[in-house]
Amino acid sequence: MDQVNSGKASKNTLEDRGLVAAAKTGDEKAFETLLKKYRKSVYYMLLKMVKSADDAEDLTQEAFAKAFNSIEKFDSKYAFSTWLFRIATNNTIDFIRKRRVQTVSIDAPIEGDDGSNMTIDVKDEELNPNEELLKKQRAKFLHMGIAKLPEKYRILVELRYFKEFSYEEIATELQIPLGTVKAQLFRARELLNQELKNIKSQM
Repeated sequence: MDQVNSGKASKNTLEDRGLVAAAKTGDEKAFETLLKKYRKSVYYMLLKMVKSADDAEDLTQEAFAKAFNSIEKFDSKYAFSTWLFRIATNNTIDFIRKRRVQTVSIDAPIEGDDGSNMTIDVKDEELNPNEELLKKQRAKFLHMGIAKLPEKYRILVELRYFKEFSYEEIATELQIPLGTVKAQLFRARELLNQELKNIKSQM
């Protein structure tokens, strides 16, 4: 990560430092300003990586959520944009790795260097009883958090992540602008993360 020379800090860097300092105090306007400032740059960077507009949009929101949830750890000696882009890139690399594991065909033979074919032997992917119980507990935990969201955010989460609507379909369904869908979904995820933390602390 490139260190910013404090003596030669650009106007943009100084502006970001002020916004980050405000964000660390919980200033939502500072969060919104940083989001508006860098959302397009992060989105187009991730779109080149995943080649899917919907995936890029989800990953962009995840990147900002992770950055804002870790804002206290940000060292202002460095450029905020560099830190944010690294979070976004690492998160997307993890996403791509998981997707490749899920989509690889275990039945298709792989040609070796000597021209011979081999198949991949993998362990049984069915969940054992303990894993199945944990999965059900996580699902219950998630639904508890969603139930605590304000209605407009709950509807957005359900449409996007349970009914798997695209952003355009949500905009059409709710008759609201596409930009509003994206902004409110980001806020919904932030609120859901907070609700899940609250529920966990009470258990």
